[in-house]
Amino acid sequence: MSITANEVLDAKGLACPMPIVKTKKAITNLEAGQVMEVQATDKGSTADIKAWAESTGHQYLGTVEDGDVLKHYLRKASEAETKGETKHEDVVDLDELRNKVEGEESISILDVREPAEYAFGHIPGAVNIPLGELEKRFEELSKDQDIHVICRTGSRSDLAAQKLMEKGFKSVKNVVPGMKNWEGPTEGN
Repeated sequence: MSITANEVLDAKGLACPMPIVKTKKAITNLEAGQVMEVQATDKGSTADIKAWAESTGHQYLGTVEDGDVLKHYLRKASEAETKGETKHEDVVDLDELRNKVEGEESISILDVREPAEYAFGHIPGAVNIPLGELEKRFEELSKDQDIHVICRTGSRSDLAAQKLMEKGFKSVKNVVPGMKNWEGPTEGN
């Protein structure tokens, strides 16, 4: 398969959220209808870029694996096709979540990071469903519980919270800024 891209973006060696940050900046240089190739090595970037494209109206065309490099292809949408990047409104900060965890409140914590990130440390009792698998695994979650969604920085969890609300989940909160600043109890390696 030969795909011609109007612009190639090098995001190799960068972890979430940097591939998305660089993609957001670079896509502004394209004309509507043009295609960008984003080269990344972060395994979670496929789900991240696909979800970001869906949330903005840009078209995710697909990903091609080339050795260790993932080549993501995006088509820039016209102004009529784009929607302003949406943000999940219901946000909880780390202190509030920590108080709930330490107060043993009955909440559900959904960690949407990749399994390797989760293995190196997560909030006790958190369920791990990576963002890229969420569409196929909604039934593992209860629509009646308060769900607190967390990732490393708050970007993937924001996209996941939006998806959950679209699927009819009633009480979904995005935890910001995410596990990189979490100082509460953790399990894992």
